[in-house]
Amino acid sequence: MIVLDLRGTGRSAVPEDTSSYRCDRLVEDVEALREHLGLARIDLLAHSAGANLAARYVARHPDRVRRLALITPGTRAVGVEITGESRRELARLRTDEPWFPEAFAALEAITAGAGTGSDREAISPFFHGRWDAAAQQHQAAARPDNAEAVTLFAADGAFDPRATRAALATWQNPVLLLAGEFDLNSPPRSVAAFAELLPGATLVVQPGAGHYPWLDDADRFVATTAAFLT
Repeated sequence: MIVLDLRGTGRSAVPEDTSSYRCDRLVEDVEALREHLGLARIDLLAHSAGANLAARYVARHPDRVRRLALITPGTRAVGVEITGESRRELARLRTDEPWFPEAFAALEAITAGAGTGSDREAISPFFHGRWDAAAQQHQAAARPDNAEAVTLFAADGAFDPRATRAALATWQNPVLLLAGEFDLNSPPRSVAAFAELLPGATLVVQPGAGHYPWLDDADRFVATTAAFLT
């Protein structure tokens, strides 16, 4: 596995032109890496917002990807909208959790457009299948260290859903879309709508998982993705 640190993240430099953080402009970074590695075709795995980049890459370079695995994918690149009500419906599956009242109140505030930073922090349990010490540690480590890169990734012009959907509709290669049963970020219903756009798609919903399914059940996650990729 080769992991690409996108511009301004990890060990990749901060660009002089920060507009190049935009998703559509990052596509050619993926292509440049493929060329650098001398690989005719690649298996591409993407998580969360990275699925938007992967979808745009396949749309632009369909012959360069053999298999595509999208893990709890973001859906903005293909225009699948996630409504506040769908998030609330999913959140209500966790009513028996001790943290639910505070987290759900914060979700309501965010959905109403009145959310604060503390509200966004309070809904963190909804992104995990278990809100235990490991999940809390992971959540703290997962906070982005480049807020500008996060913001500009989805700047105006980053996505062209109509063109991306049209390109993906003709792409016949195998695709795995893996959703987490409790994932508030990428609800299974939205991931299923994404899957319907791809002729070669297989949808898997991992039971008891949130946005980070390898954390909730590593063995199940590895078995699913390894079976697909091999």
